[in-house]
Amino acid sequence: MSRALLLNATYEPLCVVPTRRALVLVLSEKAELLAASDAVFRSERAVFPEPSVVRLSYFVKVPYQTRVALNRRAVFARDGHRCQYCGAAAENIDHVVPRSKGGSHSWENVVAACRPCNTRKEDRLLHETGLTLRRAPAAPRDGAWVLAGDGRARPDWEPYLGLTTLSA
Repeated sequence: MSRALLLNATYEPLCVVPTRRALVLVLSEKAELLAASDAVFRSERAVFPEPSVVRLSYFVKVPYQTRVALNRRAVFARDGHRCQYCGAAAENIDHVVPRSKGGSHSWENVVAACRPCNTRKEDRLLHETGLTLRRAPAAPRDGAWVLAGDGRARPDWEPYLGLTTLSA
């Protein structure tokens, strides 16, 4: 199923919606189409471009700060799908301080790791293995991470998300 980025009236990312829902918002004039993909929706008498980015016509107040769920996909997105020990393609997640040694399952203790580094580290602390982190793990702070945690963001979303830190 295709997805579309839904922006608030202030161009702030709100969420990702199915493209059919985005098209309904555009047709009911609750949102405007900012970017479309190459695909189309067809009806008996009309052809509509498949929305990729839509902006609401009215402002929606978000009453709370959304916290990014800690899951495998979000950790890979935060770390750019790269091992935080050697820089190779990541396949696993690793607890920097193993849970068996009192480490927590939190953003500050979980990193993406390749299989060889994860196997080399096993159930030990960093100083016991000689491995070093390329950067300290931290919780994502902006709304773009919420969207990225859902999977890879489409290239035409990048101007609205500011995802330059994801690919670094």
